[in-house]
Amino acid sequence: MLPSDAPAPPSAILVRNFSKRYGSVSAVRHLNLDVPQGEILGLVGPNGAGKTTTLRALAGILRPTEGTLAIAGYDLAVSPVEAKRRLAFIPDEPHLFDYLTVEEHLRFTARLYGVANADARIPELLAEMDLTEKRGVLPSELSRGMKQKLSVASALLHDPAVLILDEPLTGLDPSGIRRMKDTIRRRAERGTAVILSSHLLNLVEELCTRVLLLRRGDVAALGTIGELRALRPELASASLEDLFIALTDDAPPAGHAA
Repeated sequence: MLPSDAPAPPSAILVRNFSKRYGSVSAVRHLNLDVPQGEILGLVGPNGAGKTTTLRALAGILRPTEGTLAIAGYDLAVSPVEAKRRLAFIPDEPHLFDYLTVEEHLRFTARLYGVANADARIPELLAEMDLTEKRGVLPSELSRGMKQKLSVASALLHDPAVLILDEPLTGLDPSGIRRMKDTIRRRAERGTAVILSSHLLNLVEELCTRVLLLRRGDVAALGTIGELRALRPELASASLEDLFIALTDDAPPAGHAA
């Protein structure tokens, strides 16, 4: 932990007044957010809260209706290529090439990003994701969890400054879950800024430094788990699930908790 008088690490993710509308429907309204290097931010909320819209906008897939989004100092609207070179987005459903093997996926990704040390990085990532024995296998022969691990390995190959994960544990067995959590922690310890969206609140509580709770496109709360509990003192001893349900069911948008 940084000393109290130490300067905060620079923001790897910066969001200012981000809003996204689809016709007359507002998916996200006036979101402001800073995620410094090395932080794991949990993004949670009920279905339709605006989580996927926020993730896709940060990944450069959706254009904001208004506001500014920046990755590692690069505005996604002004310098989209530079911004995207510094991030990795892993959606909840893996998107793989049918006729590339596991290793060919990684080599193709290495060429796209100009990874100079790919020959050394690829074996390391295959081992980290427990895919070494599957290096010559096509996606059709992989389980859902193995496909997820291949997506993560491909995303990490270029050492992104920002890692955006949507339900990263889907399809993983207990061993794979432990490996994935260790991978996320290690990247954050090395300075990667992570946004992790999940309905698994125990995962959020275990890994995340802070939590952003969205409700109907607005910020219901933003802070540490302790700060979120302070918003509802009567639920101080309640489960995290009960706390989040209470905050999303009846709490007015709160800006942030600290």
